[in-house]
Amino acid sequence: MPDTPVEDLLREVAPQVLGALVRRYGHFDTAEDAVQEALIAAAGGWPRDGVPENPRAWLITVASRRLTDLLRRDQARTRREETVARWTLPEQWLAPAADRPTADVDDTLVLLFLCCHPALSPASQIALTLRAVGGLSTAEVARAFLVPEATMTRRISRGKQRIRASGLRFAPPTPAERAERVAAVLHVLYLVFTEGYARTAGPGLLRADLTAEAIRLTRLVHRLLPDDPEVAGLLALMLLTDARTPARIGAHGELVPMAEQDRGRWRADQIAEGVALVSEALPRGVVGPYQLQAAIAAVHDEAPSAAATDWAQITALYEVLLGLADNPVVALNHAVAVAMSRGASAGLALLADLAGDVRLADDPRLPAARAHLWEQVGERVAAREAYRMAAARSTNLAQQRYLNARADRLADDPPPAG
Repeated sequence: MPDTPVEDLLREVAPQVLGALVRRYGHFDTAEDAVQEALIAAAGGWPRDGVPENPRAWLITVASRRLTDLLRRDQARTRREETVARWTLPEQWLAPAADRPTADVDDTLVLLFLCCHPALSPASQIALTLRAVGGLSTAEVARAFLVPEATMTRRISRGKQRIRASGLRFAPPTPAERAERVAAVLHVLYLVFTEGYARTAGPGLLRADLTAEAIRLTRLVHRLLPDDPEVAGLLALMLLTDARTPARIGAHGELVPMAEQDRGRWRADQIAEGVALVSEALPRGVVGPYQLQAAIAAVHDEAPSAAATDWAQITALYEVLLGLADNPVVALNHAVAVAMSRGASAGLALLADLAGDVRLADDPRLPAARAHLWEQVGERVAAREAYRMAAARSTNLAQQRYLNARADRLADDPPPAG
């Protein structure tokens, strides 16, 4: 179900509130707990009592008072000198923040940098980003990644403890740190989007809530870093990819491959925005992987039909992308593009070179691509076996059904007349 206006507002201001508390008090883990309680109070009270005139200030007030209670309780219980020593101005937490004016500062980007710090594991980065910046509850994050809530609670707690133990400052990274930190932020958002667009496990193909949240957060980063071409490239990639969503699922929930999709159902507004973003980003300077992937997506989306797709241009873009990093999935996609532009046999030769790559050992995409190309050259038995192998490797039920259906069709249909 879509979010209500109150839920949309809470998701928008939650990172600003958390950033304000952490900047003022430190104690990321305790501040995050306090903000979550303030969000729960708002979600329960605002629909009934009305949204306050200044929602951000209201949340900061409530969260600060809760933080005061938590800190007092913690100090009374532990009595540790180092805890007291952190507070050079004790009145900062003895008096609620609501009793002082709040600075109109948006700390969302700093908060993103903190949640995506390289000292944290990728799993912790994703969990903390969705909870602290995305405003999702622990239960929502757990459902998104199909793990028990207790497991996600431990994951989030470990991430917060790592931040506290490492002494990470709530401050923008230095110029030397910025490139690495921005890359980590974009990688986390890319992983969130990918899990939503083609979930790794479960009954359905999509998690629309995750794709929407990834796009929302990437828009936010783009607003805060408008001159970063890779940020623009990632936003463009998400928009151009998500634009196809209405045509990806058939009437009975089945996966519809791009070549068979009704392109009239693609979201034209997202395509136009994505094309504009990547067209503006590409000439700015160094071209990164998100810009190149967005350019590939734009070629697909602007083609009036599958047959009219400029596969030669897509092949060339993948070759540039291959030059940036040793990525087996990029190599696999390049092989498929070569097959479409130069013939299936050429693509199969490239796929054969990937057969020994251990990074693809359990990935269903390699046998699925091989099956598709073998089907094109008339190797029906080999294609059917490869489809079965791809289905066995997949953990997503919609993908399994699609791959098994392709195999079944090859078993049932007679071969074309010679």
